[in-house]
Amino acid sequence: MSTSPSVPQAPPGLDRTRKLIRWHRRVLNFCLVIFAFELGAFLVVFPWLSNWDISWVPIHSPRFSAFWMSPYFRGALSGIGLLDLWVAVVELVRQLTSAFGKK
Repeated sequence: MSTSPSVPQAPPGLDRTRKLIRWHRRVLNFCLVIFAFELGAFLVVFPWLSNWDISWVPIHSPRFSAFWMSPYFRGALSGIGLLDLWVAVVELVRQLTSAFGKK
C-alpha cells in the first residue's frame, strides 16, 4: 500500500499578495506606456518647432550652437522619439494581450 504524500498548502494570504503584485506591475507598466508616449511625441515634434531655435543652449555655448541647430541632430532626436513611441505601442499591446488574453 502506498500512501500519497500530503501536498503542502499555500499560506492563506499568498494568493492575495500575488494578485496585488500583478496589479502593481500593470499600473507601473501603464505608467511606462504613458511616459514613453509623451517623451516620444515631444522628441518627434519639439526639435522642429521655432522654440528650439530660441532655447538657452545656442546662447550659452556658441561652439555647440552649430551642432544644436543641425538638421541631423534634430533628426536623431526625432528618431529617438519614434523609438519611444514604438516602445509605448509595443508595451500597450503586450499589456492588453496579457490582460484580456488569459483569464
